[in-house]
Amino acid sequence: MISATTMAGIGRLAGTVAISLLALAAAQAQPAAAPAPAATMAPVEPEEPFTHKLPEWSPHWGFVRGGWESGGTRIWNGDTGKMVGLVSTGRWSDLALDPKRRFIYVSESIWTKVNRGTRQDMISVYDSVNMALVTEIPLPGRLIIGTMKNNFVISDDGKTGFVYDFSPASSVIVVDLEKRKVGQVVELPGCASLVPVTGIGFSALCSDGTIATVTVGPKTSTVSHSQPFFKAAEDGVFDFFTYDRTKGEIVTLTYTGLIRTVKLGAAPTIGDAWSIQAAAGVRPGDTRPLDINWFPGGRAATTLHRATGMLYVLMHRGEYWTQKADGEEIWVVNMATRKVVKRVPLKKPIGNIEVTQDAKPLIFLSGDEGVVQVMDAATYEIKHDIERGGGGMIVVPDVD
Repeated sequence: MISATTMAGIGRLAGTVAISLLALAAAQAQPAAAPAPAATMAPVEPEEPFTHKLPEWSPHWGFVRGGWESGGTRIWNGDTGKMVGLVSTGRWSDLALDPKRRFIYVSESIWTKVNRGTRQDMISVYDSVNMALVTEIPLPGRLIIGTMKNNFVISDDGKTGFVYDFSPASSVIVVDLEKRKVGQVVELPGCASLVPVTGIGFSALCSDGTIATVTVGPKTSTVSHSQPFFKAAEDGVFDFFTYDRTKGEIVTLTYTGLIRTVKLGAAPTIGDAWSIQAAAGVRPGDTRPLDINWFPGGRAATTLHRATGMLYVLMHRGEYWTQKADGEEIWVVNMATRKVVKRVPLKKPIGNIEVTQDAKPLIFLSGDEGVVQVMDAATYEIKHDIERGGGGMIVVPDVD
């Protein structure tokens, strides 16, 4: 049985279908609309390949490693906070700058299959203008120790490179950077952290508490040792000492905070030790367990501005054997008066510090978070906070 209501619904549905069919027929009877004119396309200009060239090097550039796992060293302009270039530096590598700014050198160990295969040890030489690879200087097959500040150093005249390596024992490869070939390999057991010595060769810190001086000859070298001036097992010396080429000396720092200068030469002159904590009016550091005090720490925690004699040190609160802890403050030490003239609190922990060597210096800071900070060394104001700028070692161009 079909109700009246149902019949009425069927009637409305039939009417709707009829109207739809009439509308479709009318639409089909209309002439087709003319197609829209095609848009006029601008001619495509082919791209011309080019190589970006670095401008004249600035003393305010900071070469900042990306960190342990990052394969590059970024070049940051401290004035603008902008990146100007990138140098390829793998895990097992160290970067050094030609004092005359002609080349960028990278001593490195690499593998043919990235993490395995045949190992190749070399110095890669890059042009300082277009950063193109100029050449590779093959090195004897001894594993390079990477990402350390004083493992690869260059003589003050830019002619000789000294590469520290370890396989099966400590040695230093002496490289003629002008002829681009290896001169000799100096066995140096128990020693590391290199510094050039003008007219002689190089020196290195040794685990027996001495400093070794290597007189490099045409074919062979001689090694001599100073008297011990620290005890590595009791109060070791940081390997990131600073080098003042104008005075021919280094500034060393121990884990407890003892500062000492060493005049380099055939017979080094060892200065007396004094406490950075006492220089700040704080109780000197010691080795007692659970004794909380201010201690130096970080991967590269000191830097020296040669012209003013200001030593910048990353310091943190902790106990002895926390020498790897990042800095909470920068302590500014006047080396002439042996006084801490400024303590600068940091907003985030910092493990690496470097200062430029010009008359208006900048301080570059980096840490594990990958943020690079650029600080005015006169006002201690942060000029730039660069995210993902790098977390490793920092190198700045020298000033003639």
